[in-house]
Amino acid sequence: MSRNDPRLAGLEVYRVGGAVRDARLGWPVYDNDWVVVGATPDNMRERGFKPVGRDFPVFLHPETHEEYALARTERKQGHGYTGFQVYASPDVTLEDDLARRDLTINAMAEDRSGCLIDPYGGARDLEGRVLRHVSPAFAEDPLRVLRTARFLARYHGLGFAIAEETRALMCQLVESGEMAHLVAERVWNETEKALGEPNPEAYFRALSDCGALAALMPELARDSGTLEAALARLHRLPEEDGQWLRWRWARLCEHLSDDERCLLSERLRLPRAYRELAHQAALTRRLWLNAPVPPDGARVMAWLDGIDAWRRAERVAPQVALVSLENPGLATDLALAWRLAAQILPQALLDQGFKGKAVGEELRRRRREAIDDALDASHL
Repeated sequence: MSRNDPRLAGLEVYRVGGAVRDARLGWPVYDNDWVVVGATPDNMRERGFKPVGRDFPVFLHPETHEEYALARTERKQGHGYTGFQVYASPDVTLEDDLARRDLTINAMAEDRSGCLIDPYGGARDLEGRVLRHVSPAFAEDPLRVLRTARFLARYHGLGFAIAEETRALMCQLVESGEMAHLVAERVWNETEKALGEPNPEAYFRALSDCGALAALMPELARDSGTLEAALARLHRLPEEDGQWLRWRWARLCEHLSDDERCLLSERLRLPRAYRELAHQAALTRRLWLNAPVPPDGARVMAWLDGIDAWRRAERVAPQVALVSLENPGLATDLALAWRLAAQILPQALLDQGFKGKAVGEELRRRRREAIDDALDASHL
């Protein structure tokens, strides 16, 4: 915000939320959010600001495109994170606006000169590495359970922990049944963001501790030992593949049965790319887990069929890289078997006079033969 911006002249404007928090932690700030106190929607439109959304009085600066929201309060009217009535008026103070936020570290503001306004102790909790709710109204919004867990995943490496009284409110929200009113898209949105944080395992542990994981993703919550083993895999990803968010989800779910994984995917309405990679990782897990020595050619052939390798050859290398994390010897065998089998192409059989169904049958026979020969040769 430029102090000389004529569009802001005469307005009481404050930088709020994440930008204030991260700047004080020494983290990079990519986006600024602003709160305007004492103004009306007409005031903002007259200055050229463009209204966005229908639920909240938020405006975009016509040049910087940063968000400027009128100070507002919220009152619980129904279930879930959407069950709130918003009140925006020139008489809403900055402190009123900050009071509706989830955590104290997100309820700080700075004026135009950079002076901190911190009515709820956010700076103290930053220093103490504590995630603490601003007010008892925290327990009115089930989405805050996920957000708090996600912030823990982001700042866990700095030593942050959830305050006991905040954890108690998270448990209260779960016990009230409010989690059932969260729509799948919001649950997945927070979960996907958490997968991108430095310590995503902290997100799932926090949800498990308060019961939210059992409510939202019961397939992952059925056994604490199995969950911990899955969380340990979140940092063991194939180095060759850049889709690390998808890989983290795939590694988290690879131990689930096909039915469990399907139920979880449907409940969260996962994007297709996440579903497919999780399915491939599950097939690969079954291959490397307790694999015989030498490997069995039929199992390798079935695995290649399962990941659709013959049509989607780009899938093989990342899956072999995954095997290398768990069973390096098997990964070497698979790489050789695939290299030889992939060289056998339908066109060569057509050139030799094979036709119709015979092409497919001979193709499978020769590929299987190449796989068997490669596996036998590597164990002579």
